[in-house]
Amino acid sequence: MATPQLSPGVLTREVDLTVGRAENVLDNIGAIAGPFEIGPIDEPTDITTENQLIQTFGKPIGTDAQYQYWMTASSFLSYGGVLKVVRTDDSDLVNANGSRSHITQVTDLKIKTYDDYVANYAGVGQTYGYAAKTPGTWANNLKVCVIDNKADQTIAIGATTGVTVGFGVSTSLTNQVVAGSGDTSNFTGHLKGIITGIGASTIDVKITQRVTTAGVSTDITYAQGDQARSFVQGNEVSVINASAVGIATTTTSGSNYVKDWYDQQTLGLTNSTVYWKSISPRPDTSQWAADRSSKNDGLHIVVVDDLGDVTGIQGNVLEKSLNLSKAKDAVSSENAPQKIYYKDYLALLSDYVYAGDNPSDGSDGFVAQTDFSSGYTPITSANGLWDRNAQGITFSAIGNDTYTLTAGSDYSATGGYEATLGNLITSYNLFKNKDEIGVDYLLMGPGLSDKAQSQAKAGRLIAIAGQRKDCIATISPHRTDVVDLTNTDTQTDNVIKFYSSLPSSSYAIFDSGYKYTYDRFNNAFRWIPTNGDVAGLCVRTSVNAYPWFSPAGQQRGILNNAIKLAYNPDKAQRDQLYPLRINSIVNQPGTGILLFGDKTGLGYASAFDRINVRRLFLTIEQALQKAAEAQLFELNDQITRANFVNIVEPYLRDVEAKRGLYGFLVICDETNNTPDVIDNNEFRADIFLKPAKSINYVTLTFVATRTGVSFEEVAGRV
Repeated sequence: MATPQLSPGVLTREVDLTVGRAENVLDNIGAIAGPFEIGPIDEPTDITTENQLIQTFGKPIGTDAQYQYWMTASSFLSYGGVLKVVRTDDSDLVNANGSRSHITQVTDLKIKTYDDYVANYAGVGQTYGYAAKTPGTWANNLKVCVIDNKADQTIAIGATTGVTVGFGVSTSLTNQVVAGSGDTSNFTGHLKGIITGIGASTIDVKITQRVTTAGVSTDITYAQGDQARSFVQGNEVSVINASAVGIATTTTSGSNYVKDWYDQQTLGLTNSTVYWKSISPRPDTSQWAADRSSKNDGLHIVVVDDLGDVTGIQGNVLEKSLNLSKAKDAVSSENAPQKIYYKDYLALLSDYVYAGDNPSDGSDGFVAQTDFSSGYTPITSANGLWDRNAQGITFSAIGNDTYTLTAGSDYSATGGYEATLGNLITSYNLFKNKDEIGVDYLLMGPGLSDKAQSQAKAGRLIAIAGQRKDCIATISPHRTDVVDLTNTDTQTDNVIKFYSSLPSSSYAIFDSGYKYTYDRFNNAFRWIPTNGDVAGLCVRTSVNAYPWFSPAGQQRGILNNAIKLAYNPDKAQRDQLYPLRINSIVNQPGTGILLFGDKTGLGYASAFDRINVRRLFLTIEQALQKAAEAQLFELNDQITRANFVNIVEPYLRDVEAKRGLYGFLVICDETNNTPDVIDNNEFRADIFLKPAKSINYVTLTFVATRTGVSFEEVAGRV
């Protein structure tokens, strides 16, 4: 309705017919679930390359069941698609984990995902120290080496009888030059510290204070080589008990020494010696903690392939996590807001481990007492506990410690890494909701050892695709129906029987194939199902042509990395298979191994019994759905309907120009948006499509004529 004007003038109006758009859809996302060597459990993970597949889910294991899953995934990726990989659960899966004095090892620890860790395994009071990031034996014998700033120096005193952690250590200083606030002065008094560890003839010491002869105490930080901030070789050092009574005293003899503690520390490896100082300088109090009057929160964590089980190299340092913090709220001063609390840091950034229990009970560390004159009290767990915010805390310390990860367990040995049907279905059910996760192809991978279970698995994938109505399930026959059989008629009968029980659906593609390919990881040739290749051919067709082109034939249907076929049906056998919805994989001499059919799994004659038509409609439906979503909550009037038509028609003309349609018609007006429809808050558009058809049958007729006969005389008579 025009806005009334009360006096002469020009009224400017705008009508926006550009709201919404029909975007091109790239159908290149596959999905597969299976018993992979490593990786998160029941969590779809996007994989784009074979190297990423290796890094996230490991390499193929040399068992029939497992390598088929892996190599099906690898085959799909070779065509350029994105693959959502799910590692299927199993009752036998356990994360390798490590223990120490007060932390018991867990024999049934299963941390499935990062979310599972945060919800159930990250809090205080866990019963494991460090655990492998994902379940399996792969992490057995990994070592997690941890060090903090527990001690400054190691002092040889000859005998440690009566010495207790938490007692005091003192040495006299005379005329030591000490840097002051803008000036320099000579210091005379005592350098004092606390015992943090006891050996047979040595003590580890944390330097805490400098006390003048007048009794004025100043907190200090150890500095290696600084005589005013460290105990010095040749000086007399006294050990004092809680009553300030001397227990032991060093001498200047050659048997006694003072050494920097950190310089002597090594990673606790089995067959090699690696000094911590070669990894990094000692951890110190973080800037975050210092700014909040806290101390001693810094630590280093290193993961080592101790026996070479992961990389093949003994003692290989896999990962360094340096200058982390014991403070729960700690943030990096250099890379804010990067969290440096060690549990959070490892959970987010480590490729190998999670952290469990906080190793900060009374037997693990120290808390320096502030008043030396009253003596030193043995350490209690009341102070310095980890997993607290940095607010005036001197965090307790553990020193140098090593956790050996063990007890990791793989899938049941029965069947060799073969996941159960129930667990596989649980994994594939993660893809049921199309609003939560986008998928274009559901890859069956291999079947199970039991044929009925293989059929049940295939049926479930078809059901999911039919429920979503935006993807296609690619299915291969049961392995024993075609592999290692020499009679092709028997193979034909087996394949027909396998597919006969599967439901009719245009959202499925059935193939006949198992291809022979090379497994470079195990130096062996393998039979693997071709459903990953069929989905990959569809992806390649979309990239090189358009989704409405058939993925079969010599132009676009040649398989990657196929040496030979377990079953190569001849023409007579293909004539049996094709009317029953089964697309043959064949070996054509001079051409290669290719998909030789483009039927969907629909059980009756229809335009949707062809792959190219099904994919055409999936593409158009998904593109126009986005355009329709832009109309939600708008008014159902002529302007909205015109806007929608102006979006749809150009898109369909483009598809038509690209040979996807023979013609189309869009009706979105008052004829289908009647008053009843409008009153029901509906919006209707009827879109009529004439899909382009692929050529399945070619007839060539050759006619011999007499020399004197005109072609016009015989044309049309044969």
